[in-house]
Amino acid sequence: MTKTPRKQRLSVYLDPPVMKALAEHAARRDHSRSLVAEAAIASFLSPDAAERQEAAIVKRIDQLDRRLARAERDLGIAVESLAVFVRFWVATTPTLPEPAAKAARADAGRRYDAFVTALGRRLAKGPTLRQEISEDVSPHRQPPRT
Repeated sequence: MTKTPRKQRLSVYLDPPVMKALAEHAARRDHSRSLVAEAAIASFLSPDAAERQEAAIVKRIDQLDRRLARAERDLGIAVESLAVFVRFWVATTPTLPEPAAKAARADAGRRYDAFVTALGRRLAKGPTLRQEISEDVSPHRQPPRT
């Protein structure tokens, strides 16, 4: 009859937060800390550990890629909105005669402050334009020009 080898003892030093997490995990699972630590070490040393880490990294990169794509989309919307506004403003705003232009310049600071205040209110209360625009609108479809 062959004897199975006995487990060998290992002493390790853990930082208090790691030890606390180990103890809490073991208590939740109703296992000993030694059993949980052994399983964690075996998992860390297993051949597929690198594959799991790589899969986690790929998942995180995919999430970042989707966020970047949304940011690019939002920036595109902002740029196009500004371009449409400027084109509309230039097409519909007549040039003022000099006395009226001076009065408009004098009033510009107050009007700009009112704009910034309104923008701040809009950003604080939401929903934002980005949330109002459907995610499934095709970016390749061009709206009709007016």
